Amino acid sequence: MKSVFTLIDNAWMGSKLLYKWQKSLGNYIAVAGQDSSVKIFDRHGHKWTEISLPGRCVGMDWDKDGDILAVIAAKSSCIYLWDASVNKTSKIDSGMRDHMSLVVWSKTSPLLAAGTAKGNLLIYNQQTSHKIPILGKHTKKITCGCWNAQNLLALGCDDNNLSISNQEGDTIREIKLRGAPADIYFSMMKTSERTSQGENTVSVCVEKKMLVLFSVNNTDDWYELAFDASYGRIVSYRWFGDGYILIGFSHGYFVVISTHVREIGHELCQARNHKDSLNSVAISSALNKAASCGDNSIKIHDLSDLKYISNVIQLEDETKGLDQLSWTDDGQLLAVSTQKGTLHVFLTKLPILGDTYGTRLAYLTSLLEVTVSNYGTTPVAIQVEVEPTFIAVGPYHVAVGMNNKAWFYAPLEQESAFTKLKEIEYFGTVANMCLNAKYAAALFDGKVQLHMIDGSEQEERKQMKLFPDDDRKGRIFCHALTADFLYYGTDQACRIPVSISLHWIPGFLLLLFQLGNVVCVLVEDWETVSTFSHTVAVSKVFPDVNGTRLVFIDDKKSGFLLTLSSAADLCLELPDFSPTITGVLWDNWHADRGVFVAYDDDRVYTYAVHKTTIYGPRVVLVGSTPLLSSQKPMLLYNGVLTCQTASGKISEVALSTHSFLEHSTNTWSGSQPELGKQLTQALQLKRFYEAWDLCLTEGSEANKGEIGKACLVHMEVEQAIYFYRMCGNVGMVMSLQAIQGIEDNNLLAGHLAMFLEDFCLAQDLYLASSCPIAALEMRRDLLHWDSALKLAKGLAEDQIPFLSKEYAVHLEFIGDYMNALAHYEKGMTHNNKFQEHDEVCLAGVARMSIRMGDIRRGVAQAIQHPSRVLKKECAAILESMKQLSEAAQLYEKGQCYDKAASVYIRCKNWAKVGELLPNVTSSKIHLQYAKAKEADGNYKEAAQAYGSAKDWDSVTRVLLDHLKNPEGAVRIVRETQSIEGAKMVARFFLSLKDYGSAIHFLVLSQCNDEAFQLAQQHKQMEVYADIIGSDATLEDYQSIALYFEAEKNHLQAGKFFQKCGQYSRALKHFLKCPNTDDSLALDMAIETVGQAKDTSLTNLLIEYLMGESDGIPKDAKYLFRLYMALQQYREAARTAIIIAREEQNAGNYRSSHNVLFSMYTQLQAHKIKIPAEMATNLMILHSYLLGKIHIKRRDHLKGARMLIRVSKNISKFPAHVVPILTSAVIECHRAGLKNSAFGFAAMLMRPEYRNEIHQNYRKKIEAMVRRPDATELEEETTPCPYCGFQLPQNELLCISCKNNLPYCIATGRHMLKEDWSVCPHCEFPALYSQFILLLETETVCPMCSETLSAQQVKKIKDCSVYLQTDQVDQ
Repeated sequence: MKSVFTLIDNAWMGSKLLYKWQKSLGNYIAVAGQDSSVKIFDRHGHKWTEISLPGRCVGMDWDKDGDILAVIAAKSSCIYLWDASVNKTSKIDSGMRDHMSLVVWSKTSPLLAAGTAKGNLLIYNQQTSHKIPILGKHTKKITCGCWNAQNLLALGCDDNNLSISNQEGDTIREIKLRGAPADIYFSMMKTSERTSQGENTVSVCVEKKMLVLFSVNNTDDWYELAFDASYGRIVSYRWFGDGYILIGFSHGYFVVISTHVREIGHELCQARNHKDSLNSVAISSALNKAASCGDNSIKIHDLSDLKYISNVIQLEDETKGLDQLSWTDDGQLLAVSTQKGTLHVFLTKLPILGDTYGTRLAYLTSLLEVTVSNYGTTPVAIQVEVEPTFIAVGPYHVAVGMNNKAWFYAPLEQESAFTKLKEIEYFGTVANMCLNAKYAAALFDGKVQLHMIDGSEQEERKQMKLFPDDDRKGRIFCHALTADFLYYGTDQACRIPVSISLHWIPGFLLLLFQLGNVVCVLVEDWETVSTFSHTVAVSKVFPDVNGTRLVFIDDKKSGFLLTLSSAADLCLELPDFSPTITGVLWDNWHADRGVFVAYDDDRVYTYAVHKTTIYGPRVVLVGSTPLLSSQKPMLLYNGVLTCQTASGKISEVALSTHSFLEHSTNTWSGSQPELGKQLTQALQLKRFYEAWDLCLTEGSEANKGEIGKACLVHMEVEQAIYFYRMCGNVGMVMSLQAIQGIEDNNLLAGHLAMFLEDFCLAQDLYLASSCPIAALEMRRDLLHWDSALKLAKGLAEDQIPFLSKEYAVHLEFIGDYMNALAHYEKGMTHNNKFQEHDEVCLAGVARMSIRMGDIRRGVAQAIQHPSRVLKKECAAILESMKQLSEAAQLYEKGQCYDKAASVYIRCKNWAKVGELLPNVTSSKIHLQYAKAKEADGNYKEAAQAYGSAKDWDSVTRVLLDHLKNPEGAVRIVRETQSIEGAKMVARFFLSLKDYGSAIHFLVLSQCNDEAFQLAQQHKQMEVYADIIGSDATLEDYQSIALYFEAEKNHLQAGKFFQKCGQYSRALKHFLKCPNTDDSLALDMAIETVGQAKDTSLTNLLIEYLMGESDGIPKDAKYLFRLYMALQQYREAARTAIIIAREEQNAGNYRSSHNVLFSMYTQLQAHKIKIPAEMATNLMILHSYLLGKIHIKRRDHLKGARMLIRVSKNISKFPAHVVPILTSAVIECHRAGLKNSAFGFAAMLMRPEYRNEIHQNYRKKIEAMVRRPDATELEEETTPCPYCGFQLPQNELLCISCKNNLPYCIATGRHMLKEDWSVCPHCEFPALYSQFILLLETETVCPMCSETLSAQQVKKIKDCSVYLQTDQVDQ
C-alpha cells in the first residue's frame, strides 16, 4: 500500500483527531483537532478550506450524497453546514438552549438529527429548512445515534436508554440497557426465512463489554452477547456481508460472529491481530476487505478469508499508537489517525486505468502518477496535474485527461523522462482516446475527433476532422487507432415501411431497428476505405497490430472476427463467446499475431485465428485461464498476460493455454491427460515445434502423429513432411512430397483432406479446384462406387463401364448378386481395345447368372469363356447349389481334376473317376477310389490306388492278405518304416515261423517286449540284440544282459551291462572272456572303465593288464588306450613312448610315428607340455619318413640331409641299421656330400654290418672306403626364428639362445619367421615355399597324412603365437 499524504498540524499535536470522509465521492476529508476549527482537505492532501468554530469540534457528518458537511462545536447550540459544491459555510440556530452533542445525517433523505447534552433532539430538513425540535427525548446527554434506510432514528444516551424514533421525532420504541450505550448501527439480522424486511436489527455496544442485538419491530426479541474477558473491552465493531459482525477488542483480538439464529453466540473466526492493543476496525464493502489498527501497524484482511493477512502497514514513527480507521466509500483511500494528532492517508485501491500500444504500457500508479513502460524495459513515471479518468498511449506520446480536457506528454530526447507537450480542450466529455505516431482520436458525444498531436494550432485545425461527417450515419460507440487506420463502430436507425391490410384500417406499419457499422478510415487520406454492416449496433472494436483484422463486440454481447480485404470482407462469429466479456487483446509476439484473448472480470479466453486451413478460415477457442480479482489485462506477449492491479502495479499471468512452453524443454512430470491437453492447445496455436518438443519428453507415437495431422489441417506441407519424417512415416512423406508443388489451394486442400480421411470435404474441394476429376479418382480409390458413378456422369462418361465393373465386383463380394449382374452388364464396352475388361464382365455375368438361378445361361457362358479360373469359380458355385453333374463338368473343363473326381465320386460315377485318376493328385480321392476297388475285389488296382494315396499300411495289408506278395510288403515296410505295416509283416513271418524276420519287424513296429519274448523263446537273442541297436531303453539293455549272463556269453553280457550303466558287472564279464575274444573284450573293458570313472574298476583293469591276476602281461597298447580313456594324458604319453619304441625296434616306423603324433596332438589339445623324449623321437621318425619322400621325388640333397640326421641316431632303428646306412651313403654321394658318405661307408665296414650289405652296393662302398674323398658341399645358413642367429638349415638347436627350434614338416629344416605356414589339419609348421613345392607332387600332409592341396595352405605374417618356448619340455 502506498502512502498518499500525511496531515500534520501544530494545532492538533497531542490530541486525538475527529475526521470524516466525504460520502459517495470521497473527494474531501474533514479533520478537527483540539483547536476551534475544521479543516477540509482534498483527496491529494491539499487544504481546500477551513471552518472556524466557537469551540472545539465535537461532531461532524456528511449527508448521503457527500454535498453538505454538518459540524457542531462544544458549548454551542448552532449547527454549521459547509456546501462542497459552492465552498460556502452556513450556520443554523437549533433554537435549543443546551449544547450540541451529536449530529447525524439520514441515509436516504436530507434529514439531519442533532442531539444535545441534556437529551433534547432536533430534526432538520435541509431541503425545506424545516426544523422539528423534540424536547425531553432523553434525560441526559445523547452520545450516539444512527439512521436506517427506512428513516428510523436510534439514539443512545448516558441515561442507559436507547430510543427508536421515526422521521417526525416520535418515539416508537425505548429500551433500558444495563450500561452506557456506544456505537449504534442498524442492519439486517440473518433469519431462516429470507424476507425483505429492510434494516430490522439494532446493535449497540454496552459498557464496552457486551453487544446487544434486538429487533426494531419486537424489542422483546433481543440477544445480549458477552465475550471472554481476556479479549479486553470492545473498542469498535462493524457489520458486513450477510449478517456478520467484526468486533475489535482492546487487547489486540478481533472476532467474527454471525447473527443467524442457529449460529448466534458462536465465534466464526478469532485471531490476535495485534500484540499489545487494538484501537479500531474498518470495513470496505467495495474492496471486500477489513482493516484493524493497533500498536503502530495496520493490517488488512480479505473478508472471504479473514485468517489471511493480505497487507501490513508499519508506522514506525508513531510511538504513541494509532487511533481511528476510516475508508472512503469506494475503498480507494484509507485514513488512520494517531494518538499524537497526525493523520495518514494510504492508497488501497486505484482506478484500474491504462492503455497499450503494441508492447508499450501506460497505467495509473498513483492518483497523480502515470507510469510508462515498454515490454522488458525500465518504467518511467509521469507526474500529472489532475487525477485522470482516461489514459492513452502511442508509440511516442502519452495522453491523460478528465472531462473534456487532455494533456499530452512527449519523451525527452536525452533523458528517460516525459515533458508536457500541450493541453487540448474538446467539445464534449471524452469517453475514450487512442494515439498513434502522429494522430490522436478522441471519442465524445457519439463522435470521434481525429487530429495531429504535434504541430502548430493552425496545422492542427487544418489536420482535424470529426467522424461521422453526417449525423444520419449514426452515433459512434467505440473506436480504435492503428498505425494506418482509424476504426469505429456505430449504430444507425433503419426504418422500413411494411404494408398492412386490415379490413378496417388500410395503410403501412413503420418498423424501426438498429443496424451497426464497422468503418475503416485511412488516416493519411482522411477517407473511408471500407464499411462493414452488421445486424445490430457495434459497441467495441479491437484491431490487431497491423490493422488488417479486428474483433468487434455488438450490443447482443456477441463477438466477431472481421477481416477487411479488397476482394470481400470476411466476418466470423467467435465460438463460445461469453456475454460477460469486456475486452480483447491481440498477442504482440511476432509468431503469435493470429492469437488474441477475450477477458471478463473472472477469466481470460484464448482464441486462435486459423487463416488458411482445409476447412477455410476459422477461429477456435483454445481454452481459458482464471483471473484474480481486481486485475485488468493490458498486454499479451507470447502467452504471458500483463495485468494492472488495483494497487497500481502490474502483474504477469501465464496463460494456461500456453503452459506447454514451460514443459517443452523440461522433463514431463504430469499426467497423460494433461499432456494430451497441452499438446492440443499447442497445435491449436500452431506452435508445432513446441508440440514436438513436448512429445519428445513423454509423448507416444500417436501424439507425434497428431502434430503431422495438424500441419495438414493448416496446409503447412513442408512442416508436415518434416514431422512425418521424424516419426518415420515414409508413406506419408512420399505422398506429401508428390503434392508439394501444387499451387491451386483448393486442389492442395483436397489432397490434404483426403489424407485426413475427410472424404466429403475433399470431394467438395476437388470439384472447386482446377482438377475436378481428382474427386472421381479419389472415390474410385476408396471403393465409393455410388459416389464415383454420380461424379462420372458429369465428369467422365467414358469411365462409367469401368466403374460399373468395379462396382459389380464390390456388390458381388457383399452378396448383392442382382445389382452386381446389372452392373456387370452395364460394364460391357463391346470394344476390342478393352477385350480383357469385357471378358471380366462376361465372367461376372456368368457367375451372377448361376447365382440368380439362370444355370443354363451361366454354364454356357462359362464353357465359352477362355478362363479356366472362371470355370472353377462357376463349378464351385454350382457345387454349393448341389448341382453336382454341372459342377463336375465345369471342373473337368477347367482342368481341376481333383475337384472333378471328388464331385464324380459324390455322384458315384466311378467310370469318370477312373478316367480322371491319372491326373488326380489328391490322396483322399485315390484313397476313396482304392476302397471302392477293394470292395469290388479288384485288389491290384486297389493296391496301386492305395499307393498313390500314400496309404502304405493298406498297401501292405492288400499285398499280404489278398495278393500274397510278402516281398513287396517287406520292401514297402523297409522303405516307409511304417509301424502298423511292420506289425502286419511280423505277424506274417511269425505264421511262417521265420522268427528272425518276425523279431526284426516287431522291433521295427516298436513292440520290443513281444520281440524280446520271441527272441528268448526261440534262442534268437543275438538277433534281437543286433536289431535293437541304440534305440532301446535301459530296461531293455538290462534284460538282454541278464539273458546273456545266464547263457554264459560274457562278451555280450558285458556289452549290454555297459549300455545300461552297470559298469562293475560289465567289467567282470569282459575280463572273463576267453583269449580268442581278448582284443574286443579288452577294448570294451577299457571303454567301460573310461565311462565309469571309478578308481576301483580302474585298478582292477590295470592289475589284469599287468598280469597280476592271471600271470599273463597284456600288450602295452591296451594300457595306453586305458590311460587315454581315463584322460590321464601324461601316463598315456609315457606309455605311448614305450609303444612307439617297441614299434620302432620292430621296424614299424609309420605305426610308431602315428602313435607319437596322436599322443602329441592330444597333449597339445589339453595344453599339457610335450615330453622332450616324445618330441625328439617324433622328429627323428618324421625325418626318416621325409627322407623316403624326397628320395622318391629325386631331391637327393634333402633326402641326404634327412638320412644324415637319422644315421646319427641309428641306434633307434636296430631292425634296419644296414639298409638305412647304405641309403645314407648312396644319397650323400649323389648329393655331393662325399665326406659324409665316407663316414657312413666306414661304419658299414664294421664286422657286424659288413656281411649284411647288399651285394649290389658292397664293392662300391668298399672302393669308397679305400679311396676316401673329403670334399663336402657346405650347408646353407638361415636365421634362428627366436634370436636371428645364423644357423645351418637343418640345425634344430640354437647355440645362441639355447632354444629347440620348430622344424618344417616338409623339409626337416628349422623354421623361418618370414616363410611361415601351418598345416590346416594338424597345425604343425612348414616353410611356406617348400610346403607348396612338396604339394605339387604329394596330396597328403607328411605329418598327419590328411588330404591337402596347395590352395588350403596360407602364409602367416605374424608367427609369434607359434614361437612359445613352454610348449615342449626343454
